[in-house]
Amino acid sequence: MGRPARHGGQVSQPLSGRHVALLLGGLSSERDVSLVSGRECGDALERLGARVTRVDAGRDLAQVLTRLKPDVCFNALHGEWGEDGCVQGVLETLNLPYTHSGVLASALAMDKAKSKAVLAAAGVTVPGGGLFNRFEAAAEHVMPPPYVVKPNAEGSSVGVFIVLDGANRPPQEIIAPEWTFGEEVMIEPYIRGKELAVAVMDGKALTVTDIVPKSGFYDYEAKYGDGGSEHILPARIPLKTLEKAMELAERAHAALGCRGVTRSDLRYDDINDILVLLEVNTQPGMTPTSLVPEQAAMKGVDFDNLVLWITEDAYARGAAGGIASFGETPG
Repeated sequence: MGRPARHGGQVSQPLSGRHVALLLGGLSSERDVSLVSGRECGDALERLGARVTRVDAGRDLAQVLTRLKPDVCFNALHGEWGEDGCVQGVLETLNLPYTHSGVLASALAMDKAKSKAVLAAAGVTVPGGGLFNRFEAAAEHVMPPPYVVKPNAEGSSVGVFIVLDGANRPPQEIIAPEWTFGEEVMIEPYIRGKELAVAVMDGKALTVTDIVPKSGFYDYEAKYGDGGSEHILPARIPLKTLEKAMELAERAHAALGCRGVTRSDLRYDDINDILVLLEVNTQPGMTPTSLVPEQAAMKGVDFDNLVLWITEDAYARGAAGGIASFGETPG
């Protein structure tokens, strides 16, 4: 993608005259991240000439958007409700073009258990494990440590625990009164090694990032805190592994029926040469420390042009036309 054209030393504004409703904030545990993503994307949309209305998405979203009558919705929400197909269903009902994946792909990708089943059927290597009642999982080890416990439908490493070798008991936080992430938890074998990420844009993988968290675990602070992790791109891994990671991300993007931009998270055990795909994020972060803007920049697409492409991609599709549109059917 080229940069916006310049005329007389001035950058053209390709979204001039367009009214964009920017959905941010929302109701999930990832609200704070969404506010930052929304701020960055809103500023970029305005630089591109759009008239931007920032909408802190609540239960009255349908009424708000009916009143606003935007040309397109830029969905900068993360997590439950904004990323799991619910908001997408509202936008479908209102017949409004919107960014990122549609109803079915969003719902599938957010549900770790169901997405793993679809990905495995498509030939994508995923971890073992499964869903367990949280009280059962807290009473005794349901598999030999080391293993990972995480909510089935959350992102940003919220509510994730690593149970290491020699742990006497499972994490008791999953049965605490303040636990709000559902009655079932996903438990998977812990795979040592490198944390990798691959952005897929228009069905094509960009590159592979090796994420080196300063804390030893890529948790919420490592993802979004200033200096919480080091991003090495392209990842310093064997070429065949780098190509395999990109292939798995592309295959996962297609298998779930995603569109626009996604980010796949993977683990690579460089001692035993094991590469698995953990999950697909249908609305990856767009913060100053986020992985997708970094990968796009490496490919010559700066932040404004990335936001422009995501927005124009939504325009090109128009209203999504239901959950089973061509190209959005799993597999």
